[in-house]
Amino acid sequence: MGTLRSHQFIHSGIRPFSCDQCEKTFTQMGTLRSHQLIHSGIRPFSCDQCVKTFTQHEQLLIHQCPHSGRKLYHCDSCEKTFKHQQSLKLHQRIHTGHDVYICDHCGKPFVQFAQLKAHEVTHTGIKPYHCDQCGKGFSYICSLKTHRRVHTGERPYRCDECKKTFRTSDSLKRHQQIHTRKRTFNQRHSESSTDGQNSQTCQHSANGEQCCCDQSGPTSNQQGTLQ
Repeated sequence: MGTLRSHQFIHSGIRPFSCDQCEKTFTQMGTLRSHQLIHSGIRPFSCDQCVKTFTQHEQLLIHQCPHSGRKLYHCDSCEKTFKHQQSLKLHQRIHTGHDVYICDHCGKPFVQFAQLKAHEVTHTGIKPYHCDQCGKGFSYICSLKTHRRVHTGERPYRCDECKKTFRTSDSLKRHQQIHTRKRTFNQRHSESSTDGQNSQTCQHSANGEQCCCDQSGPTSNQQGTLQ
């Protein structure tokens, strides 16, 4: 009975299980529990071929495909990759137009009915969720949860590199790009400096000084120039 009820949530658009750390909602409790591992930092699934760890078993299985030689299923119409053939077939409905749910307002296609219902709110303008602190209305419960952090001061997303905290996962991702750019710049700068040092040559032939480069020592060609 529980499995049927969970399945019916897909058609109704109801997502009764919500994360108390962020704005995401889910149709199944098991999916919520797997998601909450992201916030706890627990990564219980580890690859026995390398050092990588994952919060979900599904992520581990996808990662292990190159190690095991198992086949991944690629969409010919776009760049998406799937571990299961059935998942690929479901995705390909978007490209073929078969068995998809079409928005009556803009014609945008969706593979699942719940996705369509969530999208339709953007056209109706209905905002059934209101903040009890300031009265601001929102179309989605997840948006309301995110907004409430303005009042509570809650910042559940933390950067592992500098410990700075953020209200939303998107803000954290944008911030982390700063660290990525810095690492890339420092790496390129280090490589450039090394190349410059290795290419240094001595310039002492005019005054008769002995050539002795700190980086490479005297060379036979340079000594011949100085004599």
